[in-house]
Amino acid sequence: MLDTIQLGQNCGLRVSRLCLGTMNFGEPGRGHQGDWTLGADEARPIFKAAIDRGLFYFDCADIYGVGASEKVVGQLLKELLRRDQYVLATKISMPMGPGANQGGLSRKHIMEAVDACLSRLGHDYIDQLVIHRHPHGVPGQVQVPIEETLEALHDVVKAGKALYLGGSSMFAWQFAELQLTAEMHGWTRFVSMQNHYNLIYREEEREMNPYCIGSGVALTPWSPLARGILAGSFKGNFDSGTTDRSKGQDRNRTESLYRGEHVFTVADRVLEVAEKTGHTPAQIALAWLLSKPGVTCPVVGVSRVEQLDQLARATTIELEPEDIGYLEELYQPVENLLSIGSS
Repeated sequence: MLDTIQLGQNCGLRVSRLCLGTMNFGEPGRGHQGDWTLGADEARPIFKAAIDRGLFYFDCADIYGVGASEKVVGQLLKELLRRDQYVLATKISMPMGPGANQGGLSRKHIMEAVDACLSRLGHDYIDQLVIHRHPHGVPGQVQVPIEETLEALHDVVKAGKALYLGGSSMFAWQFAELQLTAEMHGWTRFVSMQNHYNLIYREEEREMNPYCIGSGVALTPWSPLARGILAGSFKGNFDSGTTDRSKGQDRNRTESLYRGEHVFTVADRVLEVAEKTGHTPAQIALAWLLSKPGVTCPVVGVSRVEQLDQLARATTIELEPEDIGYLEELYQPVENLLSIGSS
Protein backbone atom coordinates (compact mmCIF):
# COMPACT_ATOMS: atom_id res chain seq x y z
CA MET A 1 0.00 0.00 0.00
CA LEU A 2 1.19 3.49 -0.79
CA ASP A 3 2.09 5.75 2.08
CA THR A 4 0.13 8.92 2.73
CA ILE A 5 1.88 12.27 3.07
CA GLN A 6 0.97 15.82 3.98
CA LEU A 7 0.71 18.11 0.97
CA GLY A 8 3.51 20.43 1.99
CA GLN A 9 3.79 22.38 5.21
CA ASN A 10 1.12 25.00 4.55
CA CYS A 11 -2.05 22.91 4.72
CA GLY A 12 -3.46 19.90 6.51
CA LEU A 13 -4.46 17.96 3.39
CA ARG A 14 -3.04 14.46 3.14
CA VAL A 15 -2.50 12.73 -0.19
CA SER A 16 -1.13 9.43 -1.45
CA ARG A 17 2.59 9.20 -2.27
CA LEU A 18 1.66 9.06 -5.96
CA CYS A 19 -0.96 11.06 -7.83
CA LEU A 20 -2.71 9.51 -10.83
CA GLY A 21 -2.62 11.79 -13.85
CA THR A 22 -5.71 11.43 -16.01
CA MET A 23 -4.76 13.01 -19.33
CA ASN A 24 -5.21 9.69 -21.13
CA PHE A 25 -8.77 9.03 -19.95
CA GLY A 26 -11.78 10.43 -21.75
CA GLU A 27 -13.28 10.00 -25.19
CA PRO A 28 -11.01 8.29 -27.75
CA GLY A 29 -10.29 10.59 -30.66
CA ARG A 30 -11.16 13.77 -28.77
CA GLY A 31 -8.52 16.35 -27.85
CA HIS A 32 -4.80 16.56 -28.42
CA GLN A 33 -4.21 13.14 -26.83
CA GLY A 34 -7.14 11.47 -28.57
CA ASP A 35 -5.13 8.79 -30.38
CA TRP A 36 -4.04 7.21 -27.08
CA THR A 37 -7.07 7.94 -24.91
CA LEU A 38 -8.87 5.26 -22.89
CA GLY A 39 -12.64 5.37 -22.39
CA ALA A 40 -14.46 4.79 -19.12
CA ASP A 41 -14.66 1.00 -19.46
CA GLU A 42 -10.92 0.73 -20.16
CA ALA A 43 -10.07 3.19 -17.40
CA ARG A 44 -12.18 1.52 -14.70
CA PRO A 45 -9.75 -1.36 -13.97
CA ILE A 46 -6.91 1.15 -13.62
CA PHE A 47 -8.88 3.27 -11.16
CA LYS A 48 -9.82 0.16 -9.17
CA ALA A 49 -6.19 -0.96 -9.09
CA ALA A 50 -5.06 2.50 -7.99
CA ILE A 51 -7.55 2.52 -5.12
CA ASP A 52 -6.59 -1.02 -4.07
CA ARG A 53 -2.94 0.11 -3.84
CA GLY A 54 -3.72 3.10 -1.68
CA LEU A 55 -3.66 5.75 -4.38
CA PHE A 56 -6.40 8.30 -3.71
CA TYR A 57 -5.06 11.53 -5.25
CA PHE A 58 -6.28 12.18 -8.80
CA ASP A 59 -5.20 15.01 -11.10
CA CYS A 60 -7.26 16.22 -14.05
CA ALA A 61 -7.60 19.34 -16.23
CA ASP A 62 -10.38 20.87 -18.25
CA ILE A 63 -8.25 20.81 -21.41
CA TYR A 64 -7.71 17.02 -21.27
CA GLY A 65 -9.95 15.74 -24.01
CA VAL A 66 -11.53 19.20 -24.06
CA GLY A 67 -13.62 18.27 -21.02
CA ALA A 68 -14.00 14.55 -21.74
CA SER A 69 -11.43 13.48 -19.15
CA GLU A 70 -13.25 15.26 -16.32
CA LYS A 71 -16.46 13.45 -17.25
CA VAL A 72 -14.82 10.03 -17.06
CA VAL A 73 -12.83 10.83 -13.92
CA GLY A 74 -15.85 12.21 -12.10
CA GLN A 75 -18.01 9.27 -13.12
CA LEU A 76 -15.51 6.63 -12.00
CA LEU A 77 -14.64 8.26 -8.70
CA LYS A 78 -18.30 8.64 -7.75
CA GLU A 79 -18.86 5.02 -8.72
CA LEU A 80 -15.91 3.58 -6.79
CA LEU A 81 -15.42 5.71 -3.65
CA ARG A 82 -17.21 7.90 -1.14
CA ARG A 83 -16.45 11.58 -1.57
CA ASP A 84 -14.42 11.77 1.63
CA GLN A 85 -12.12 8.94 0.49
CA TYR A 86 -10.27 10.68 -2.34
CA VAL A 87 -8.60 13.96 -3.24
CA LEU A 88 -9.50 15.41 -6.63
CA ALA A 89 -7.57 18.15 -8.40
CA THR A 90 -8.31 19.79 -11.71
CA LYS A 91 -6.63 22.56 -13.68
CA ILE A 92 -7.85 25.59 -15.61
CA SER A 93 -6.46 28.32 -17.91
CA MET A 94 -5.88 26.60 -21.27
CA PRO A 95 -8.22 27.71 -24.07
CA MET A 96 -11.39 25.61 -24.17
CA GLY A 97 -12.68 27.11 -27.40
CA PRO A 98 -12.14 29.92 -29.93
CA GLY A 99 -13.99 32.57 -27.92
CA ALA A 100 -12.13 35.61 -26.62
CA ASN A 101 -12.79 34.67 -22.98
CA GLN A 102 -12.71 30.88 -23.19
CA GLY A 103 -9.21 30.64 -21.74
CA GLY A 104 -6.76 32.43 -19.49
CA LEU A 105 -7.12 33.50 -15.88
CA SER A 106 -9.39 36.50 -16.01
CA ARG A 107 -12.10 36.71 -13.37
CA LYS A 108 -14.71 35.90 -16.01
CA HIS A 109 -12.98 32.78 -17.24
CA ILE A 110 -12.06 31.53 -13.76
CA MET A 111 -15.66 31.71 -12.57
CA GLU A 112 -17.07 30.14 -15.72
CA ALA A 113 -14.33 27.50 -15.97
CA VAL A 114 -14.74 26.33 -12.38
CA ASP A 115 -18.50 25.95 -12.80
CA ALA A 116 -17.94 24.04 -16.04
CA CYS A 117 -15.41 21.74 -14.34
CA LEU A 118 -17.81 20.98 -11.50
CA SER A 119 -20.60 20.27 -13.99
CA ARG A 120 -18.48 17.83 -16.01
CA LEU A 121 -17.09 16.15 -12.90
CA GLY A 122 -20.54 15.91 -11.34
CA HIS A 123 -19.12 17.23 -8.06
CA ASP A 124 -20.11 20.00 -5.67
CA TYR A 125 -16.52 21.00 -4.99
CA ILE A 126 -12.93 20.34 -6.08
CA ASP A 127 -10.38 19.49 -3.42
CA GLN A 128 -7.66 21.39 -5.25
CA LEU A 129 -7.91 23.90 -8.08
CA VAL A 130 -4.63 24.27 -9.97
CA ILE A 131 -3.83 27.07 -12.39
CA HIS A 132 -2.35 25.28 -15.39
CA ARG A 133 0.12 28.11 -15.99
CA HIS A 134 0.91 31.60 -14.69
CA PRO A 135 -1.69 34.26 -15.65
CA HIS A 136 0.84 35.50 -18.25
CA GLY A 137 2.08 32.05 -19.25
CA VAL A 138 -0.30 30.90 -21.99
CA PRO A 139 0.66 32.13 -25.48
CA GLY A 140 -2.09 34.15 -27.14
CA GLN A 141 -3.83 35.09 -23.88
CA VAL A 142 -3.86 38.61 -22.46
CA GLN A 143 -1.65 39.37 -19.46
CA VAL A 144 -4.31 39.53 -16.77
CA PRO A 145 -3.36 41.61 -13.70
CA ILE A 146 -2.28 39.03 -11.15
CA GLU A 147 -4.45 40.75 -8.52
CA GLU A 148 -7.53 39.98 -10.61
CA THR A 149 -6.57 36.33 -10.88
CA LEU A 150 -5.69 35.94 -7.22
CA GLU A 151 -8.83 37.60 -5.91
CA ALA A 152 -11.03 35.50 -8.20
CA LEU A 153 -9.30 32.31 -7.03
CA HIS A 154 -9.76 33.40 -3.42
CA ASP A 155 -13.47 33.96 -4.06
CA VAL A 156 -13.75 30.46 -5.55
CA VAL A 157 -12.26 29.04 -2.35
CA LYS A 158 -14.46 31.15 -0.09
CA ALA A 159 -17.52 30.04 -2.09
CA GLY A 160 -16.62 26.43 -1.24
CA LYS A 161 -16.09 25.41 -4.86
CA ALA A 162 -12.43 24.57 -4.24
CA LEU A 163 -10.69 23.85 -0.94
CA TYR A 164 -7.04 24.44 -1.85
CA LEU A 165 -5.06 26.09 -4.64
CA GLY A 166 -2.06 24.85 -6.60
CA GLY A 167 0.17 26.22 -9.33
CA SER A 168 1.91 24.64 -12.30
CA SER A 169 4.93 25.41 -14.49
CA MET A 170 6.04 29.01 -14.14
CA PHE A 171 9.21 30.89 -13.28
CA ALA A 172 10.12 30.89 -9.60
CA TRP A 173 10.00 34.71 -9.47
CA GLN A 174 6.46 34.60 -10.86
CA PHE A 175 5.35 32.08 -8.25
CA ALA A 176 6.97 34.07 -5.46
CA GLU A 177 5.20 37.21 -6.71
CA LEU A 178 1.84 35.41 -6.70
CA GLN A 179 2.37 34.07 -3.19
CA LEU A 180 3.52 37.39 -1.74
CA THR A 181 0.72 39.34 -3.45
CA ALA A 182 -1.86 36.90 -2.09
CA GLU A 183 -0.39 37.15 1.40
CA MET A 184 -0.31 40.93 1.24
CA HIS A 185 -4.06 41.05 0.45
CA GLY A 186 -5.14 38.23 2.75
CA TRP A 187 -6.07 36.01 -0.19
CA THR A 188 -5.69 32.24 -0.43
CA ARG A 189 -2.14 31.15 -1.23
CA PHE A 190 -0.98 28.14 -3.24
CA VAL A 191 -0.04 25.00 -1.31
CA SER A 192 1.62 23.05 -4.14
CA MET A 193 3.60 23.44 -7.35
CA GLN A 194 3.09 20.95 -10.19
CA ASN A 195 6.27 21.59 -12.13
CA HIS A 196 8.17 19.88 -14.92
CA TYR A 197 10.93 17.84 -13.30
CA ASN A 198 12.65 14.55 -14.11
CA LEU A 199 16.09 13.09 -14.79
CA ILE A 200 16.41 14.70 -18.22
CA TYR A 201 14.81 18.07 -17.37
CA ARG A 202 16.30 19.35 -14.12
CA GLU A 203 16.23 23.12 -14.63
CA GLU A 204 13.75 23.38 -11.75
CA GLU A 205 16.56 22.50 -9.35
CA ARG A 206 17.97 26.01 -9.82
CA GLU A 207 15.21 28.19 -8.41
CA MET A 208 11.69 26.73 -8.22
CA ASN A 209 12.50 23.68 -6.12
CA PRO A 210 14.57 25.58 -3.53
CA TYR A 211 11.89 28.28 -3.30
CA CYS A 212 9.14 25.72 -2.68
CA ILE A 213 11.22 23.78 -0.17
CA GLY A 214 12.04 26.98 1.71
CA SER A 215 8.45 28.18 1.78
CA GLY A 216 6.77 24.86 2.62
CA VAL A 217 5.12 24.35 -0.78
CA ALA A 218 4.72 20.72 -1.92
CA LEU A 219 6.32 19.68 -5.20
CA THR A 220 4.10 17.40 -7.32
CA PRO A 221 6.11 17.06 -10.56
CA TRP A 222 4.50 16.19 -13.86
CA SER A 223 6.10 13.93 -16.48
CA PRO A 224 8.32 12.04 -14.01
CA LEU A 225 9.12 9.52 -16.78
CA ALA A 226 9.68 12.20 -19.45
CA ARG A 227 6.68 11.09 -21.49
CA GLY A 228 7.98 7.53 -21.62
CA ILE A 229 11.60 8.27 -22.54
CA LEU A 230 12.81 7.16 -19.10
CA ALA A 231 10.55 4.10 -19.18
CA GLY A 232 12.07 2.81 -22.44
CA SER A 233 9.23 3.81 -24.78
CA PHE A 234 11.82 5.18 -27.19
CA LYS A 235 14.77 3.02 -28.13
CA GLY A 236 17.52 5.60 -28.36
CA ASN A 237 15.82 8.17 -30.60
CA PHE A 238 12.46 9.76 -31.31
CA ASP A 239 11.98 7.66 -34.47
CA SER A 240 11.82 4.44 -32.46
CA GLY A 241 8.64 4.84 -30.42
CA THR A 242 7.10 1.61 -29.15
CA THR A 243 3.76 2.81 -27.73
CA ASP A 244 0.66 4.42 -29.21
CA ARG A 245 1.61 7.67 -27.52
CA SER A 246 5.26 7.71 -28.61
CA LYS A 247 4.32 6.86 -32.20
CA GLY A 248 1.29 9.14 -32.47
CA GLN A 249 0.66 12.85 -32.86
CA ASP A 250 1.94 13.46 -29.34
CA ARG A 251 5.51 12.70 -30.43
CA ASN A 252 6.02 16.29 -31.62
CA ARG A 253 5.16 17.56 -28.16
CA THR A 254 7.68 15.14 -26.62
CA GLU A 255 10.42 16.33 -28.97
CA SER A 256 9.66 19.96 -28.12
CA LEU A 257 10.05 19.25 -24.39
CA TYR A 258 13.21 17.16 -24.44
CA ARG A 259 16.17 18.70 -26.18
CA GLY A 260 19.91 18.29 -25.81
CA GLU A 261 22.46 15.58 -26.40
CA HIS A 262 22.02 14.06 -22.94
CA VAL A 263 18.40 12.91 -23.36
CA PHE A 264 18.95 9.36 -24.54
CA THR A 265 22.34 8.86 -22.90
CA VAL A 266 20.71 9.52 -19.51
CA ALA A 267 17.88 7.15 -20.49
CA ASP A 268 20.50 4.51 -21.26
CA ARG A 269 21.95 4.93 -17.77
CA VAL A 270 18.51 4.46 -16.26
CA LEU A 271 18.31 1.16 -18.12
CA GLU A 272 21.77 0.15 -16.84
CA VAL A 273 20.85 0.85 -13.22
CA ALA A 274 17.56 -0.95 -13.69
CA GLU A 275 19.28 -4.06 -15.00
CA LYS A 276 21.86 -3.95 -12.20
CA THR A 277 19.28 -3.62 -9.44
CA GLY A 278 16.58 -5.88 -10.85
CA HIS A 279 14.02 -3.13 -11.35
CA THR A 280 12.39 -1.57 -14.41
CA PRO A 281 13.62 1.71 -15.93
CA ALA A 282 10.36 3.40 -14.92
CA GLN A 283 10.90 2.34 -11.32
CA ILE A 284 14.44 3.71 -11.26
CA ALA A 285 13.41 7.05 -12.78
CA LEU A 286 10.58 7.43 -10.27
CA ALA A 287 12.71 6.30 -7.31
CA TRP A 288 15.28 8.95 -8.25
CA LEU A 289 12.60 11.64 -8.29
CA LEU A 290 11.16 10.55 -4.96
CA SER A 291 14.64 10.81 -3.45
CA LYS A 292 14.88 14.52 -4.22
CA PRO A 293 14.16 17.15 -1.55
CA GLY A 294 10.65 18.58 -1.46
CA VAL A 295 9.06 16.06 -3.84
CA THR A 296 5.77 15.06 -2.23
CA CYS A 297 3.87 13.06 -4.84
CA PRO A 298 4.77 12.86 -8.54
CA VAL A 299 1.89 12.81 -11.03
CA VAL A 300 2.13 9.52 -12.91
CA GLY A 301 0.26 8.41 -16.01
CA VAL A 302 -0.48 4.78 -16.81
CA SER A 303 -2.41 2.90 -19.45
CA ARG A 304 -2.18 -0.59 -17.93
CA VAL A 305 -2.59 -1.98 -14.43
CA GLU A 306 0.87 -3.59 -14.48
CA GLN A 307 2.42 -0.17 -15.02
CA LEU A 308 0.66 1.07 -11.91
CA ASP A 309 1.98 -1.92 -9.97
CA GLN A 310 5.53 -1.11 -11.01
CA LEU A 311 5.27 2.53 -10.03
CA ALA A 312 3.66 1.75 -6.68
CA ARG A 313 6.58 -0.58 -5.88
CA ALA A 314 9.02 2.15 -6.91
CA THR A 315 8.01 4.18 -3.86
CA THR A 316 9.81 1.62 -1.67
CA ILE A 317 13.09 1.63 -3.64
CA GLU A 318 16.05 3.42 -2.08
CA LEU A 319 18.80 4.07 -4.58
CA GLU A 320 22.44 3.91 -3.53
CA PRO A 321 24.29 7.25 -3.59
CA GLU A 322 26.65 5.97 -6.29
CA ASP A 323 23.69 5.03 -8.49
CA ILE A 324 22.15 8.48 -8.02
CA GLY A 325 25.47 10.07 -8.99
CA TYR A 326 25.74 7.83 -12.03
CA LEU A 327 22.22 8.75 -13.18
CA GLU A 328 22.85 12.47 -12.74
CA GLU A 329 26.37 12.67 -14.13
CA LEU A 330 25.56 13.21 -17.81
CA TYR A 331 22.93 15.95 -17.38
CA GLN A 332 23.53 19.03 -19.50
CA PRO A 333 21.82 22.35 -18.75
CA VAL A 334 19.23 23.34 -21.35
CA GLU A 335 17.26 26.48 -22.03
CA ASN A 336 14.40 26.82 -19.59
CA LEU A 337 11.39 25.78 -21.63
CA LEU A 338 9.25 28.49 -20.03
CA SER A 339 11.40 31.10 -21.75
CA ILE A 340 10.33 29.82 -25.16
CA GLY A 341 6.71 29.14 -24.23
CA SER A 342 7.04 25.38 -24.63
CA SER A 343 6.77 23.92 -21.13
